[in-house]
Amino acid sequence: MRKYIIMGVQGCGKGTQAKLLCQAYDLVHISVGDIFRWNIAHHTKLAARVQRIISRGELVSDEIVAEIVQRRLSEHDWNYGYILDGFPRNAAQAEFFLESYDIDAVIQIVVPDEVVRERVLSRRLCSGCGLDYNLIFHRPRVDDICDVCGAPLTQRPDDTPGAVADRLRTYHEKTAPILDLFRRKELVLEVDGMQPAEAVQQEIQTQLGLKSSWR
Repeated sequence: MRKYIIMGVQGCGKGTQAKLLCQAYDLVHISVGDIFRWNIAHHTKLAARVQRIISRGELVSDEIVAEIVQRRLSEHDWNYGYILDGFPRNAAQAEFFLESYDIDAVIQIVVPDEVVRERVLSRRLCSGCGLDYNLIFHRPRVDDICDVCGAPLTQRPDDTPGAVADRLRTYHEKTAPILDLFRRKELVLEVDGMQPAEAVQQEIQTQLGLKSSWR
């Protein structure tokens, strides 16, 4: 049983690395952001509850986020373990998690802020099939047109310079200090996110002491 948390500012590549590690070791990728998006897309009671909070100009509380994580972990479909992505995001959430669950390691992917800005502002999404593109790493054959379905590519509404600056500030102010809490328990391993994706994954597996899946 392997239980990990993966952390890093949005755009550092943690989603990609979580998926690669899951594929290599049959782990379950638990993304809090994906859980919220699924509920919104399916118009669930949770989505309605969250949208009411947001419409009042309020932030989703730590209690609601913790409830979502607890509910997801209670499904116990992670026979070989899981990678938790997008939680915790502040000290209160981290303390709740450590009181309620045990964890084997916290994987921190380190990328400079200026690189994160460039990566995020280069992201595009197909308006038809939803395929992700990045104009740095994965350009379409025809500018602004999806290779798969031919629909126009769009930029996410929150992928603007101002929104990226806000996310970076929030991460450094609220999320990064959580790492100190995990470091005191000797759980944190740092990985250079500036390497190619395969090299980042190799380093993660090596630092975790896993038998490498790369040949």
